[in-house]
Amino acid sequence: MKRTVRTLLIAAAIAPAPVAAMAEGEKYILVSHAPDSDSWWNTIKNGIALAGEQLDVEVEYRNPPTGDIADMARIIEQAAASGPNGIITTLADYDVLKQPIMDAVASGVDVIIMNTGTGEQAREVGALMYVGQPEYDAGLAAGQRAKGDGVQSFLCVNHAIQQPTLAERCQGFADGLGIDLGTSMLDSGADPAEIKNRVLAYLSANPDTDAILTLGPVSADPTLLALEENGMAGDIYFGTFDLGEEIVKAIKSGVIEWGIDQQPFLQAYLPVVIMTNYHRYGVLPGNNINAGPGFVTAEGLEKVEQFAGEYR
Repeated sequence: MKRTVRTLLIAAAIAPAPVAAMAEGEKYILVSHAPDSDSWWNTIKNGIALAGEQLDVEVEYRNPPTGDIADMARIIEQAAASGPNGIITTLADYDVLKQPIMDAVASGVDVIIMNTGTGEQAREVGALMYVGQPEYDAGLAAGQRAKGDGVQSFLCVNHAIQQPTLAERCQGFADGLGIDLGTSMLDSGADPAEIKNRVLAYLSANPDTDAILTLGPVSADPTLLALEENGMAGDIYFGTFDLGEEIVKAIKSGVIEWGIDQQPFLQAYLPVVIMTNYHRYGVLPGNNINAGPGFVTAEGLEKVEQFAGEYR
């Protein structure tokens, strides 16, 4: 089954089958903002690894171990200095990362922005294109969906307040509901025990909260534990960004209404394919690629469960 899925992915990803036989030794480095502790990025790693294998190019994944954005900026500088054919990078903080990315482009290294940032920001820093999920738009769509389900107030559990793009998810959700964000965004930190305790404290102080929005497995998993402890699991409207093992279980059991799938596999896989075709044949898609948002509910879990943590 996995072989079939891989074959379909190749066909869908604009890479002609003969490309691997025409290898030219290209090297691409993907730089993310994710700390080592965030397992969601394992799918990203799988994406570049499979693309590298299929296209016979060298790929490498680099990240700041603690998720520090200033450290990430230095990693981009070091990656550019090593002379790769291309860099694929997130744009988690435009103000901090724009200069090292622009310097990389000026040095002759092609860049594709993935996962975080926007198509407009990618153009401003001189990148070839953007492949990812527009964060505000995804939050807006989620808020509109929740509004249709009767939600009027919410808690947004932000586990990485230092990354402006995550706050855009919360703001979009509030705008989709048609309410002010106000104090609804919780700076939870990334420690699971701390997240759980802060969610419990917020819900105790704000018992009329209609819904919870988490921004990925880092915040979703401890929030699930908090709701089990205070007896609200299944009784409060719960939506989350991204997918993960515990999130999938909670969607299946009805505790989580939906997970927003931004297709991280494609966010990593497609840039390698696009870069390779660009360097070998001079072809480049004319538009940015939006990998999400897509809503995963209990009705659509079969493929997600089968490939969770690997391709989904």
